[in-house]
Amino acid sequence: MKTNKLCIIRLSKYKNALYRLKSLGFVRVFSDNLADAVEATASQVRKDFSIFGISGNKRGGYKIDELIEKLNIILGKDELQKVIIVGLGKLGTALSRYTGFEKEEIKIVAAFDIDSTKFNQTDIKMIKLNEKTPVLALEYLPEFVRKNNIKIGIITVPDIAAQQVVDIMLSSGIKGILNFAPIRLRGNDDCIINNVNLEGELENLIYFVNASTKTKGK
Repeated sequence: MKTNKLCIIRLSKYKNALYRLKSLGFVRVFSDNLADAVEATASQVRKDFSIFGISGNKRGGYKIDELIEKLNIILGKDELQKVIIVGLGKLGTALSRYTGFEKEEIKIVAAFDIDSTKFNQTDIKMIKLNEKTPVLALEYLPEFVRKNNIKIGIITVPDIAAQQVVDIMLSSGIKGILNFAPIRLRGNDDCIINNVNLEGELENLIYFVNASTKTKGK
């Protein structure tokens, strides 16, 4: 059975719901509980789990700790995921400093830019991944990625530079890209690109809020 993007998104939501339930003292959970938590149906929850061979007990449901462990393995959260970021404008800087990633086993291990005033490291051989996030010249990206076996990259550069950065990432071996530049990017069959258009999302939200307000005002 083929796994689609929406299924993976739901698995992430299930995991977060399980952590909330665990914090409230729950030990077991039923598909109905998870369905309510993520606005799905109980049958959809069971279908998503069956894709990955996860089964529960009709009377006892799922053990929360066991289910969290299985979902973390499926989602790659059972080991540290090393990520790089390109573009240290305001958004890139905020993401590089965000500490919440680490509790999800995600670590921004390096940032790259073309502005030399932002560099805090110039000797790539001296970098230790457990220390403060190094900021390097973009030219060092291929060597750093190959040396440290990095598979995931984040792009927060202006749209005019985004495709060039993607090309550099692809040639360096990056397999997954989260793109915040307001432009659709060309990749290849070996790399997955997820586009996040913050401006577009805000425009959509503003439209629906204004439309709702106008409707209620009539």
